[in-house]
Amino acid sequence: MTDTNNIKIAVIDMNKGTANQGMRGILETLLRYQSEMNLSLSFDVFDLRQKGEIPDLNYHIYISSGGPGNPYEGKGEQWEKDFFDLLEQIEAFNANNEHTKKHAFLICHSFQMACRKFGLGNVIQRQTTAFGIFPVFLTEEGENDTLFNGLPNPFYAVDSRDWQVTNPDDTPFYIEASKVLALEKDRPHIDLERCVMSIRFTKEIVGTQFHPEADPIGMKRYLLQEDKKNDIIENHGLEKYNDMLNSLDDPSQIALTQHVVLPNFLNEAINSLQEV
Repeated sequence: MTDTNNIKIAVIDMNKGTANQGMRGILETLLRYQSEMNLSLSFDVFDLRQKGEIPDLNYHIYISSGGPGNPYEGKGEQWEKDFFDLLEQIEAFNANNEHTKKHAFLICHSFQMACRKFGLGNVIQRQTTAFGIFPVFLTEEGENDTLFNGLPNPFYAVDSRDWQVTNPDDTPFYIEASKVLALEKDRPHIDLERCVMSIRFTKEIVGTQFHPEADPIGMKRYLLQEDKKNDIIENHGLEKYNDMLNSLDDPSQIALTQHVVLPNFLNEAINSLQEV
């Protein structure tokens, strides 16, 4: 049993030094969770892509952020090797320890890299950038996964991607249905594979393509940027853009997602630390 008054969390920053709202969202979620649950959490931030910083195994929980760019660009670089090695070390630790487990949550860029690491799905470049607030559809497995307890199906989340993971059943990297927790909206009029929005890689390692840390404040800042606004209007129309802005005031949309997904992950991880 682990002392839940001394829980150590490693936050891996994959943003490569670029301005973002994601890290703020992750850290604010941790601070709010700590306050609401009356727990003592300590967390350290590791700037992996820019400074080569990587946590060791002296943490109970790992959260790895989204980030810009191509999920293949780290091939052959030390920082990618270190990230993949960490995932292997977490897997090995969990396999060799019956009661004490380490948990990891992987977001967007980290999620795509993990799909490469675990050989799951096709990690491909999109024809156009996806950015905005969109519905996410839970699979049967997702509906039964504690990660999404408290969310409707579909629920709404912030999606920002130039790359994505698809799951064609004729690929050698096909993902077992038991691992796919969520998918993007089905668009039968478009001859493209649906993007995989969440995978449980192992019992303790889970990831999402969408940004569960995103909040209305940060999203509004993005939506008001001229380039983001123009992209959304060009790809989805002015009405959809205005709908996204208006939805920020709806507590049942991304505000709910932010208050459910990462906290559920933390509950799961911390509860497992208390089990004997």
